[in-house]
Amino acid sequence: MTVKIEQIFNSKQPTFSFEFFPPKTKEGLINLRLTAKTLADNGADFFSVTYGAGGSTKELTLDLAGSLQNELNIPVLHHLTCVGYNQETLRTMILEMKNRGVSNIMALRGDPPKGQSQWQAAAGGFQYCYQLIDLIKEFEEHFYIGVAGFPEGHINCPNLELDTKYLKMKLEYGGQFIMTQFFFDNQQFYDFEKRMRSAGINVKIIPGILPIINYQKTLEMAAGNGTTLPKRLHDIFAGIADNKEAVIKASYQYALEQSKDLLDHGVDGIHFYALNHLQPSLELLQALKAYIKK
Repeated sequence: MTVKIEQIFNSKQPTFSFEFFPPKTKEGLINLRLTAKTLADNGADFFSVTYGAGGSTKELTLDLAGSLQNELNIPVLHHLTCVGYNQETLRTMILEMKNRGVSNIMALRGDPPKGQSQWQAAAGGFQYCYQLIDLIKEFEEHFYIGVAGFPEGHINCPNLELDTKYLKMKLEYGGQFIMTQFFFDNQQFYDFEKRMRSAGINVKIIPGILPIINYQKTLEMAAGNGTTLPKRLHDIFAGIADNKEAVIKASYQYALEQSKDLLDHGVDGIHFYALNHLQPSLELLQALKAYIKK
């Protein structure tokens, strides 16, 4: 019997979770399984497994999500997007998740497939995330549903007021907790959290932290989703971008500082976009668990 993340949220605070993506090679999969096991052995509370760009790797995502939770006895949050699927295909995918014992879904509209600049719903598919959530709810109470939040507002949303309205709609249709896009300035999260509470949104909000492994790729990711990188971050990483060891060390320190401040402000948990890397994820998990025990 699988455990819903809701049970983890209700039994402890804060939680520490990590996001992976399905590797495309056998070696990558072996390494990821070792990474996941090490993090689980050190007290990770749950994992999430995303799709590849544009909704690719869906079969690998389901296989990985199912196997990780069965082998490690840890809840796994399965990403599900609207990209490229009609309603019947999505319904079939959700049923397969249920049959595989997956009981946690991160419901997303998804980004356009590679090579496309504009979002376009598939023929017979959904235009909006709330429609996907409504479909998931057809399976009664089997799934615990997470939705995405954007501290600076979604890149395609013209203003924060409308961004809040859309996020609230996702929750009204059945979303049960919020997990945020990564950010590098904690004040952006605190402003977002205040905006949510002022709008009457009282679900758990889990901030997302991205430990920087590759500075240039981080710049590209941030540009793609509208995340602002503060000058201090540029000052730290620009001069060491070609020194992998120095980047990992600086990444640990920056993410640790962010995380401690978030914990001091009483967040419900922290979700790390681990990008399948054991370090600095493991060091962060160990350090933060020690920090909250003080």
